[in-house]
Amino acid sequence: MTPRVAIVTVSDRSARGEREDRSGPALAEAVAAGGGEVVRRDLVPDDPDGLSDLLREICDGPDAPDVVLTTGGTGLGPRDRTPEATAAACDRMVPGIAEALRARSVAVTPHAVLSRGVAGVRGRTLVVNLPGSPGGARDGWDVVGPVAAHAASQLRGGDH
Repeated sequence: MTPRVAIVTVSDRSARGEREDRSGPALAEAVAAGGGEVVRRDLVPDDPDGLSDLLREICDGPDAPDVVLTTGGTGLGPRDRTPEATAAACDRMVPGIAEALRARSVAVTPHAVLSRGVAGVRGRTLVVNLPGSPGGARDGWDVVGPVAAHAASQLRGGDH
């Protein structure tokens, strides 16, 4: 099964057109190269209520993807609220994915321990926060990609 993936870049500066979104395109390339199908791309500012609403819209829609990957807003900055927005939109959390992402990233940079990204489920969609750097986003897909199809199967009632 090819996982259907939506990508949401969370960045005030990119949303205002002040900086090019590099992590969203890098992540889309990684997903396609890793066997996933990117079915939606969004670029939004660091607004937790707006992001929660968008995640609900994506996951509750008639053509909901298997996975939503966010990139950005997971650090300690005053406007970094992606984890809170994700938790507010999700029905239940999947802490093992966030733990695996940090474990993988800390091998690359000690700053990875500062990432507050989370993973959860809304309806039948897995939602995962990835770092806002192109490399961090690609590395994140390397962790999520191998389990995406199995997660999608389980969320649709498939066997373990």
